[in-house]
Amino acid sequence: MRRARGGELPVTVFRSLMLIALLTLVWPCTAGAQAPPAGADGSGQPPAGTEATAAAAQEDDPDLDVNRAQPDFTLIGLPTTLRLAARKSAFRITHRFGRPLGQGDFGDLVEDFFGFDSGAQIGFEYRYGLFSATQLAVHRTNNKTIQFLLQRQVVGQGAGFPVSIDAIAAAEGTNNFKDSYSPALGVLVSREVTDRAAIYAEPIWVNNSNPDPSELADDNSTFMLGLGSRVRLTSTLYGVVEYTPRLAGFDPGDHQFGIAVEKRLGGHSFQINFGNAFGTTFGQMARGGNDDWYIGFNISRKFY
Repeated sequence: MRRARGGELPVTVFRSLMLIALLTLVWPCTAGAQAPPAGADGSGQPPAGTEATAAAAQEDDPDLDVNRAQPDFTLIGLPTTLRLAARKSAFRITHRFGRPLGQGDFGDLVEDFFGFDSGAQIGFEYRYGLFSATQLAVHRTNNKTIQFLLQRQVVGQGAGFPVSIDAIAAAEGTNNFKDSYSPALGVLVSREVTDRAAIYAEPIWVNNSNPDPSELADDNSTFMLGLGSRVRLTSTLYGVVEYTPRLAGFDPGDHQFGIAVEKRLGGHSFQINFGNAFGTTFGQMARGGNDDWYIGFNISRKFY
């Protein structure tokens, strides 16, 4: 695939962005209640109490409730199928510290405060509910990679259906979205086990996953399978694990793997994680990790 330079947008990214726009326009919200018609007297004015009724309906939105099996929108790096309430938002900060935990002896590790003294790859993410069952996220890391993600629930678990299924489309670019574009398409499948756990299988295709055009490969795209689970250990404490093997295409290094402990406090989630890679975007995950372990953390906040 020929890479774009400067501000030029390759055909694959243009098509990906068109797909995102199409998903937004074609998949309107069907889960929310229909707005009541204007006043029956034909005046076109809303009946008395409409504002109070609308406010009560919003307060009854199940997407505003805490999901004890899925308390957050990501595992460690992989997305979950947690729904974001319409016109609500959430924010996430990710840190992946650069010091390998196996470097030197234990005394060296203590002197470096278990890696927290080292530099880090940091990410900031803002997520917004466009409408019911549809959310948009923008994630930027401090190496100037930006990823736009559109996520839409196709079907939810319940009413005789055993899993939830979401469709995702993403567009990612380095150098503040000016170079090395990596669009992605995927499906998120989750299964909640009562309110104690959730398990995930996420096939994702990432185009242009090879960031260096001087290193030509047989394949310039990656097909990977995100696997993960979150288990509630106490009322607000969770254990998290994720593994992302690359099944086909460009697959340098080791498959990305991580484990974490997470604490939920109201609308906040605090997570300490350990893994073999720094990736928090699909393109970064497709490029894999290594045989070292690193410490990191995620902090997320829902604004509702």
